[in-house]
Amino acid sequence: METFWFGAVTLMLAVYVVLDGYDFGVGMVSPLVARTDEDRRLVLAAIGPVWSGNEVWLIAAGAVLFLAFPKAYAAGFSGFYLALIIVLWLLMGRGLAIELRGHLDHPLWRQFWDVVFAVTSALLAVVFGAALGNLVRGVPLNAEGYFFVALWTNFLPGPEPGILDWFTLLLALTSVVLLTLHGANFLAMKTMNEVQARARRVARLTGYATVLLVASVLPVLSLVQPSLRLNYDAHPIGYALPLIALAALTAMQVFRAQERDVAAFTSSSLLLFGLLTGIAWGSYPNILIATTDPAHSLTATTASAGSYGLQAAFWWFTIGLTVIIAYQVWIHSLFWGPVKPESGDSSDHYSARKIVPSSPTK
Repeated sequence: METFWFGAVTLMLAVYVVLDGYDFGVGMVSPLVARTDEDRRLVLAAIGPVWSGNEVWLIAAGAVLFLAFPKAYAAGFSGFYLALIIVLWLLMGRGLAIELRGHLDHPLWRQFWDVVFAVTSALLAVVFGAALGNLVRGVPLNAEGYFFVALWTNFLPGPEPGILDWFTLLLALTSVVLLTLHGANFLAMKTMNEVQARARRVARLTGYATVLLVASVLPVLSLVQPSLRLNYDAHPIGYALPLIALAALTAMQVFRAQERDVAAFTSSSLLLFGLLTGIAWGSYPNILIATTDPAHSLTATTASAGSYGLQAAFWWFTIGLTVIIAYQVWIHSLFWGPVKPESGDSSDHYSARKIVPSSPTK
């Protein structure tokens, strides 16, 4: 059962990054593609009906982590307390920016919330990328299963690393570029005319940067954390995951050159999913890797709840997950197709629900 729950948490977090990741990307791309207030309203209308639902995956993943691996949950939330509070405030800021932008018809009011939307989206991408770097590199867990990490030490991975070092900053940069690409692909799929043309240009440029960063990060992962290779050597079928990511990256570049927006967005989704699940495959059974002593690492076995609780929770989890998936499929199908200029401002109590779906772009 521990393996099942490890996989469940991994898949839920990967789905969260794919879904809410394009929301972050839209926020980062918005200053580059939206030149007028009408453009900005259109950008917000593209994510207005779905952004809050996408966050459900993060909440659900945290709940499942608490249910299945309470020791890892306690250690992680204690050691990364400051980072988690920052994430909470950034999520609140992004939500307020989307909701409050249209409540006052004044240029300064709208510009303020536009800046908040862009900045919080970018910082969320940075924080989540750095967090992934910390999980891959490891944290200084003690014998009791707890740790404290300074913001930085000497910017080098080691037995007593900081939250920020060259490796975590590299993953933070990669996260920003990947999610910017993902958001640009989403906007190219959901908008038309000038906004779509600008989104396509951003997607092409960030696509080239993504190729360089992925080519740099993949070999660095096994350099910083050699244990990632053990599962791949023992179970070579896992190589399918990074191969899917690389194939998706190649396909995305081809589809972007052909301006096939739906296919390009699907490819960037597979790219993110393949990269994240590939890292999880190499990390298993480790949840929190100890840089001090490997024996202190929290694994799916040592951090799990009792077997009876895991078995009993399986059925409730299945029901809940089915409801979440059904809702997500329904809401995305309901608002499928590009948004139109008359869609309105999504911050104006979701007036974007006046969207007139049209045939999807190529």
